[in-house]
Amino acid sequence: MVNSTIIVHGGAGDWPKSKQAVGLSGVRQAATQGFRLLRQGQSSIQAVEAAVMEMEDNPVFNAGSGSTLNLAGYVEADAGIMDGKTRRGAGVALLRRTKNPISLARLVMEKTDHALLAGKSAERLGEAFGLPKANLKLPERAYQWKQAKRRLAKGVLDNFSRNLKLIRSKGQTIVGDTVGALAIDQNGNLAAADSTGGVSLKLPGRIGDSPILGAGLYADNRIGAATATGIGEIAMRLVVSKLACDAMQSLTAQQAASQTINMVTKLAGRGLGIVTLDRKGRYGVAHNTPHLCWASLTKNRGLVSQIHL
Repeated sequence: MVNSTIIVHGGAGDWPKSKQAVGLSGVRQAATQGFRLLRQGQSSIQAVEAAVMEMEDNPVFNAGSGSTLNLAGYVEADAGIMDGKTRRGAGVALLRRTKNPISLARLVMEKTDHALLAGKSAERLGEAFGLPKANLKLPERAYQWKQAKRRLAKGVLDNFSRNLKLIRSKGQTIVGDTVGALAIDQNGNLAAADSTGGVSLKLPGRIGDSPILGAGLYADNRIGAATATGIGEIAMRLVVSKLACDAMQSLTAQQAASQTINMVTKLAGRGLGIVTLDRKGRYGVAHNTPHLCWASLTKNRGLVSQIHL
């Protein structure tokens, strides 16, 4: 019997000191919630969904109720989930009203033949199965959006240089970070899940790596599981979660995470973090951003958490 393990992250990036304590508390709570299900004999899929739901309901994280706003000022949330036993998975994108996007992703995986659904049609499916709705646009995120829009107007934002040129030439009318969880249950089945509000001030319609299998997440009982956080375009272009899992064929989870981030830095620069979990229940954490907030819980080691520098 495998030693059940769960590891969760609350996102890579720059965690200000004022947010670090509540961030650590949030990932600890998410890991504890997921591990409680593993101890009860429930599946890794159930554990990662529960852990991510916990973070979606915590506004400190950029997911669910804490989602950032796009350039037009509204939420377009993404999520993904994958079962390492069957290698089936699914993602959902551009959600505005679904309280827990990760539950809708699981519904798509288990109830449809598709691997990605987006927008109003995806939300109608959730409504048909009784998934709760919510207003995901919180006052704090709206305030942050207004401040960012002012900086954008002054041309002082570091990100989206091409978008800035586009907005200036064509007008604004055309136009943070991920949480994730990995688990292995007592039967040796791996699972991965993630959820995000996406990058603040993104163009409407932008879909990141979180709902993309192989990029934002991947799980395969034969090798391991991984989930990425940071700049989604980097994760998609380099298919980083699948690369990290492939590396675990010969490396430990930590070695695979470190090797993947070293490669990302050389090929694409900074802006990414990754969490890995191998078939033996060993986990790894690596990033080239200022911080990565994470927590892990196993029967042998207990609860470990950190704002990783």
